[in-house]
Amino acid sequence: MRVVICGGGVIGACTAYFLRRRGLDVIVVERTEVAAAASGKAGGFLARNWCAGTPLDALARRSFALHAQLPQEIAGDWDYRPMTAYSGFVVSDGDPRRDTPSKLGWLSDGVVIGERIGTTETAAIVHPRKFTSAMMNAALAQGATLCPGRVTGIVRGADGTTAKGVEVKDSVIEADAVVIAMGPWSLLAAQWMSLPAVYAQRSPSIVYDTGTDVSADALFLELEFHGETVPIEVFPRADGSTYVTARTDSAALPTDPAAVAPEPNGIAALQRMSERLSPLFRPETIIARQACFRPVTRDGLPLIGRAPHDEGLYIATGHSVWGILNAPATGEALAQLIAEGTTRDLDLSPFDPARLSPLDSARQAR
Repeated sequence: MRVVICGGGVIGACTAYFLRRRGLDVIVVERTEVAAAASGKAGGFLARNWCAGTPLDALARRSFALHAQLPQEIAGDWDYRPMTAYSGFVVSDGDPRRDTPSKLGWLSDGVVIGERIGTTETAAIVHPRKFTSAMMNAALAQGATLCPGRVTGIVRGADGTTAKGVEVKDSVIEADAVVIAMGPWSLLAAQWMSLPAVYAQRSPSIVYDTGTDVSADALFLELEFHGETVPIEVFPRADGSTYVTARTDSAALPTDPAAVAPEPNGIAALQRMSERLSPLFRPETIIARQACFRPVTRDGLPLIGRAPHDEGLYIATGHSVWGILNAPATGEALAQLIAEGTTRDLDLSPFDPARLSPLDSARQAR
C-alpha cells in the first residue's frame, strides 16, 4: 500500500514515521523544506494534562507519553527534556511588589513568579525543528521518500470519489491513500475536496542565546504594555537558547510558506517586552526574529481522519498551539486508521472532519 503525505511539517513527519513502522510505502511531498513553517518556529512546549476535561485530553496524554519514548527509539538529539512551569506577572516601577525577590535569579526585578503550573512529570520541551527533522529522517531511514514539489491537485479514480494520487506540477504520484497535512495551507485543498475552514493565526517570536544561565522553567506571564494586559511565554531550551512569544493575530496567509516573515512593529514590541523580563534578553543575544502561522479551526479542535465523501483521502491539520505536542499521537492514530481501517489507542471521533460544514468553495468544486 502506498501513501502520499502532502506536507513535511511535524504532522506529516510523524505520520510518515508511524506508517513506515507498519511497512507501508510512504512518499512525502514538500514544497519548501522539512519544518519550514510552524514546525520549525514553534515553542516546542509539551504538557501532559493541560487539556484535561476537553476532547483533546486523551490525544495530549498519549502524545506526551510518546514524546518521552521516542528518544529511546530514534537516533538523534532534539533537546527533549522535562521541565517545570510557572505562571506570573510583571509589575511596573513604583509597584511595591517590585521589591519581591524572584524565585528565579536570572529574571529582572518586577517579574513576580506565582503558582507552579507544571512539574517535570507533566511538562517538557523539545526543539521543534530538530524534532521534526529527526522524525522525518527516521522515516527516510526506514525507506520513506521525500519528494520536493508543490501539490496542485488530487487524482481520483473513475468513480470520482476515490483518491488515487496527487498532481505535482506536470506529473502524477499514484497512491492508495493521500494525507493532507499542510498546516494552514491545507486550506488550499478546499478546491480539490470537501474541507472545513482552516484559519491561520500568526505568532511572532524571538530566540535568544542565553547559554547555561537560564533554568529549565517555562514561564507564562502577563505584563502591561501600552495600557493592555499582554500574555507572554518564555521557553528555555536545552541547547542554551530561550524562546519568547506573545500575542497572536490573524494576518493574511502568504501563498508560499517561504514568504512568511514577522511584522516589524510587532517584533519590535515583543523585543521591548522581552527586555523587561531579563537582562539576558539583550539585542546582541538575539538568534532569530521570526513568525509562524498556526492552523486553527472554527471549534478549536484539529481535523484528523477521513475526508468526507472521498475514499482514501485523509486530513490532519488544525492543531493550533498544540501541534508539536500532539503530532506523535496524531501520526500514530492516522497510521492505524490507514493501515487497519480503525484506531486502537485513540478515539478520533471528536476530530472527525465531517463534524464541521465544508467551505462553500469546496461544495462548489465537487
